[in-house]
Amino acid sequence: MSRGFVKEEDQEEIPMVPPRADLPNGAVNYVTEIGYNNLLEERNALSLEKESLQHDNEKERRIASNLINAKLQLLNERIASAKIVSLNEQPKNEVRFGATVKVVIDNAETPQQFQIVGVDEANIAKGKISFLSPIARILISKHIGDTATLQLGKVERVFEIMEISYT
Repeated sequence: MSRGFVKEEDQEEIPMVPPRADLPNGAVNYVTEIGYNNLLEERNALSLEKESLQHDNEKERRIASNLINAKLQLLNERIASAKIVSLNEQPKNEVRFGATVKVVIDNAETPQQFQIVGVDEANIAKGKISFLSPIARILISKHIGDTATLQLGKVERVFEIMEISYT
């Protein structure tokens, strides 16, 4: 039937699904084992949420179900493309994916610590940065004592690597 013959109140809204963290086309979806497990937990939570949907209004239930289905589709694509990187196999004296790096930025008195993780696991409040971030890119392949410079407009930030660990 043509959409022209459907009552306006019967038309369902297409749910707006927030996009997942950006992973450029062609980029490998590297994840830590913890990051991969978080994705699986997220999928389980969405599945449980979908199963427990209860709305008095059938239309509201369908819209909520469609939203969860759309989120699940994006999440399943991320899980299917995930490549788990074993932290035990990373070189202990070099910054690579999964490394926790302690750095001093611009001769600051207090060092900062970052772990280089996958795009879905990144959370700056927890000190986890995406391997695609500018900071991670300048730190990768460096060793203890090395410096890396990040150009931010006219300002240069110098990162000195103090410690590297894989935990």
